[in-house]
Amino acid sequence: MIETTKDKQEDMSSRSEEELTCPVCHDIFKEPVVLSCSHSFCRDCLQSWWREKSEPPVSLSLKNLCEDFLLQRHQRPSAGSEPLCSLHSEKLRLFCLDHQQPVCLVCRDSKTHTNHSFRPVDEAAEDHREELQKALKPLQEKLKLFERVKGDCDQTAQHIKVQARHTESQIKEHFKKLHQFLQEEEEARITALREEEELKSHMMKEKMEALSREIAALSHTVRATEDELRAEDLSFLKNYKAAVDRVQQQKEEGEEKLRLD
Repeated sequence: MIETTKDKQEDMSSRSEEELTCPVCHDIFKEPVVLSCSHSFCRDCLQSWWREKSEPPVSLSLKNLCEDFLLQRHQRPSAGSEPLCSLHSEKLRLFCLDHQQPVCLVCRDSKTHTNHSFRPVDEAAEDHREELQKALKPLQEKLKLFERVKGDCDQTAQHIKVQARHTESQIKEHFKKLHQFLQEEEEARITALREEEELKSHMMKEKMEALSREIAALSHTVRATEDELRAEDLSFLKNYKAAVDRVQQQKEEGEEKLRLD
């Protein structure tokens, strides 16, 4: 029965690298030979430790499998290779302005891109980076504004607490000088003061928490966008639209938040 190329590839793919490894040198078999016990070794490895004179037969099928395995491993593309066009397996050298996507030279001449405008990938990436940087700048400035407002809120909250403690001390000192019948008035005022402090502190806490959430969201968007700006051209262009939408959405939410405040 004639073994087809497809059958050969499937047979080879079914074998793991471990099955094609010599137990002596721990490398892919070179000139593999098989013993009567069905174990296989490289010819040189076997002769180096085999004490008895013998000439075991060459395992041609295993030899061919090893050579095919090494050839495939050598031809396998590396993980860091430049991405290619999914349609034509060509390098993505151009950027289609109409479809807003990287294309190869074959794509440019195809019907899909008839009468479309193109730019080199590096030029398109630079233009889009500038555009995204302009869109990001208001968010960066807004982030600084929110951070300043939060700083003012922190100071106000601390002042409320200090002021409350000071007022409490004054009230206590004042009522110590009064007669016993004024004790209930003292306690009532202290209670009222603490309730007011709690109410103000709670309101300020809610405002600070809201600001913290807004700052966190803005910080995340800014960091993510800055990461996109530092990305490789193709990766940047692929994620460009999502990055712009994210920045625009954050910008609109921030403006709405400022109007509500």
